[in-house]
Amino acid sequence: MKSIFSFVLFSIGSFLWSQQTGYWQQHADYKMNVVVDAPKYQYKGTQELVYTNNSPDTLKRVFYHLYNNAFQPGSEMDMRLQSIADPDRRMVTKVKVDGKEVKESRIAKLKPNEIGYLKISNFKQDGISANIKEVGTILEVTLPKPILPNSKTVFSLDFDGQVPVQIRRSGRNNAEGVEFSMSQWYPKIAEFDFEGWHADPYIAREFHGVWGNFDVKITIDKDYVLGGSGYLQNKNEIGKGYQDTGVTVNYPKKTKTLTWHFLAPNVHDFTWAADKNYQHDVYQIPGGATLHFLYKNNPKIIDNWKKAQPETARLMQFYNQTVGKYPYDQYSVIQGGDGGMEYAMCTLILGEGEYDGLIGVIAHEMAHSWFQHVLASNESKHGWMDEGFTSFLEDLGMNEIAVKKVDNPHKGSYDGYYYMVNSGKEQPQSTHSDRYDFNQVYSITSYSKGDVFLAQLGYLIGRENLMKTLKRYYRDFQFKHPTPNDIKRTAERVSGANLDWYLTDWTQTTNTIDYAIQNVESATDGVPRTGITLERIGRMPMPLDILVEYTDGTKESFYIPLRMMNFEKDNPNPEIKRTVLSDWAWASPRYFFELSKAKTSIKKITIDPSGLMADVKQENNVFPAAPKIENKK
Repeated sequence: MKSIFSFVLFSIGSFLWSQQTGYWQQHADYKMNVVVDAPKYQYKGTQELVYTNNSPDTLKRVFYHLYNNAFQPGSEMDMRLQSIADPDRRMVTKVKVDGKEVKESRIAKLKPNEIGYLKISNFKQDGISANIKEVGTILEVTLPKPILPNSKTVFSLDFDGQVPVQIRRSGRNNAEGVEFSMSQWYPKIAEFDFEGWHADPYIAREFHGVWGNFDVKITIDKDYVLGGSGYLQNKNEIGKGYQDTGVTVNYPKKTKTLTWHFLAPNVHDFTWAADKNYQHDVYQIPGGATLHFLYKNNPKIIDNWKKAQPETARLMQFYNQTVGKYPYDQYSVIQGGDGGMEYAMCTLILGEGEYDGLIGVIAHEMAHSWFQHVLASNESKHGWMDEGFTSFLEDLGMNEIAVKKVDNPHKGSYDGYYYMVNSGKEQPQSTHSDRYDFNQVYSITSYSKGDVFLAQLGYLIGRENLMKTLKRYYRDFQFKHPTPNDIKRTAERVSGANLDWYLTDWTQTTNTIDYAIQNVESATDGVPRTGITLERIGRMPMPLDILVEYTDGTKESFYIPLRMMNFEKDNPNPEIKRTVLSDWAWASPRYFFELSKAKTSIKKITIDPSGLMADVKQENNVFPAAPKIENKK
């Protein structure tokens, strides 16, 4: 009764919230029966999808993703690999051409039995055949009858798929020997929201999905062990033989199969992996979720995977405390090869290598359970919202479980951001994830600059307000599709600050922060007084924390509010006396204030001693300036 009552309260709360704001989102319930022809790496399936149109629009067409089709010579993903300056090294091979080393797309070399594909047939809407058109990785469906606002319809289809040799994320027989990594493997309806259809071709990376429930039956050779999204419904039946799914496939007569039945409630994706040599460990978090670990029974990696289990539990408990409770009863960490990638209720990650790398990837991918698989932002358009916020939480988590803790666990992200700015290749964070000129710039922009967005937000409104913002953001937008404006408005509601300028400058431009101590001079009237002139050189304005250290060992701080914020931050270091000065208007390039002490008594003046303001030229933030070191030939 308690869990049902809680769910009802959550549902009523969500309904009232959506009614008050006009928010709506689509809903899709999947039922799939799949039979895997393991020796051929092919599968057949049926899908029934109950689609609820909660939008105010009448829909005459719908779109599905056919991700497998990306892994074919000549696909958009293949073309992108051949044209981008820095292709993903996992997706290319190095060859010599005329004595020079060049990178060739691995997709371009796939043979017909190695490619991926997803073929759709017998598509019907409420039992009536529909016209379909395959365009690369997108299926266009012209409906026999429009879907009216606030109505439901049932789509049914058959699909035939082939699992590609693993190039990226999904595939078979990867470098670590995992036989089936089944992500983006089924016909997945595209998201339709207040912006319209998001039928993005699968070119490189990120996703956007419709919330719903998944009922999935997978029939495969009995020797395989499966793990993935959802709760296994037939634990007692696994091992008792083949179950009829209504799908036929020509298995050798001696082959025996099992059907694995999974239910995944309130998710926007479904992923699974299978291997004949998986070891399966279960680790129960006291009062929390059950953790499942599936990894190759390889003596070289077992110790690392065992060691990672209690640390994974510690990380989940920390994430629960920091953001909000993980809403599912289970989470699976699965060796799938090819880096790490987050999915509903699970992750597929590399399983070999050093322990620090293993726990680091787990920390990141599991943090995605909050920032993407509960707070489902549109990764394709706002990659920084899931990758950056996940990196922020990962940094905090890794610092929490570290033996030696650091003051700023986000320093690596700041350094990455500075590197990108100095490269001259930066593009705005509002760039679509597939449209960056360089993969490296996408990565730094999404992961590092997205991480800095939150860390620097703490500088703006105070750490306590930042942590309250994360909790409220999670509470208000879980199981929804929050946008950049939603995190900004949440921070404004918590702190009372005006932050539109911050969201605009940081995410929609490449404006940088650069403040300088322009001049420090003694008063000329003989009174012990020191005048300090500051200069804003970069386009992006900020409030300023200033620390003054004196020769007698004492310290005091000064705070200059930013006029357009209409906000005064609490003193981040109460043990140091702070003076709040008059605000600084953006239109004024310089700012002057005085100290009631002589210049000779000043040991050091520092703009932003915390290092949380991402000033791109920190050498001019300090007085006296550090001496320049000349290179002598």
